[in-house]
Amino acid sequence: MMRHEHGSEVSGGGLAQATRRHLLAGGVLATGVGAAGAAGAEGRPAPAGAVRHGTIRADGVNVFYREAGRLDAPAFLLLHGFANSSFYFRHLMPKLADRFHLIAPDLPSFGFTDVPAGRGYVYDFASLSRTIEAFVDALGLDRYILYTFDYGAPVGWDLALAHPDRVAGIVSQNGNAYLDGLGEAAWAPLRAYWAAPNEAAVGAIRARMTLDGVKAAYFQGVADPSRIEPEAYTLDAAILARPGNADRQVALKLDYKRNLERYPLVQAYFRARRPKLLAIWGRNDLFFIPAGAEAFRRDIPEARVTFLDTGHFALETDGDAIAEEIRRFF
Repeated sequence: MMRHEHGSEVSGGGLAQATRRHLLAGGVLATGVGAAGAAGAEGRPAPAGAVRHGTIRADGVNVFYREAGRLDAPAFLLLHGFANSSFYFRHLMPKLADRFHLIAPDLPSFGFTDVPAGRGYVYDFASLSRTIEAFVDALGLDRYILYTFDYGAPVGWDLALAHPDRVAGIVSQNGNAYLDGLGEAAWAPLRAYWAAPNEAAVGAIRARMTLDGVKAAYFQGVADPSRIEPEAYTLDAAILARPGNADRQVALKLDYKRNLERYPLVQAYFRARRPKLLAIWGRNDLFFIPAGAEAFRRDIPEARVTFLDTGHFALETDGDAIAEEIRRFF
């Protein structure tokens, strides 16, 4: 365990070997701890495309994250969704590591991020955003491209609203910012709860948190189901099954209305800042439908919108196509 110069604690094998700050391209700063450990435990350079793993204390939370790429490359902050974790980016990161410094944290209650029992954490989206903002500050990142997916979208939009000058560009992969993008049937249980809180709606939400519910979301809209790795939905379901985690996830689901209420703020940011934006979308997603991708052009006419013949978890089936689009766009 080493202490980073921001006062954050960092751990993670060879990742914690360097402690100085490094100036990255585009004005991005990162500490050499965790995210910046380009050398192995014996000082040898990490292989090109190697994904490294670490933990850093931020906002009183032990945030686990994966990272890859050179320290002198533009930073890319990858934000996952429900019910997955930074594991979602396991194949994308090596494909882009020659061009970017990629950092993918696990949100609190997801993946391997640990919230100490005494922290008194409130599981809502404002808290997730506050923790990831502290994570970004702890790493010293002051400019980065955002990859927003599912839950990662409202967290990413909060970061952009709080620090618009930090955002060098956006990739939205089924990361919604418009009411147009909400699939009617998929959102019916939550809308029913918001209209009149009831146990039936909560039961429908909990059904998505079983192994069968998680697995169904991975396969929905996928042309070739054999492309889906069972490790992905199995890991998600195992983490959801940890004691108390389903209750935390229900709380987050019920809080999602807050994100819809902030859409006008996000859209105003798009109009004012016109960030370079690539919307790349699984067109068969029932949760966030194609109209949500098209809507970005209302506020950012220069946005590039691309559709893939897959579902919600587009990286699981179309990672090569997404990586190629990113390389062309940035």
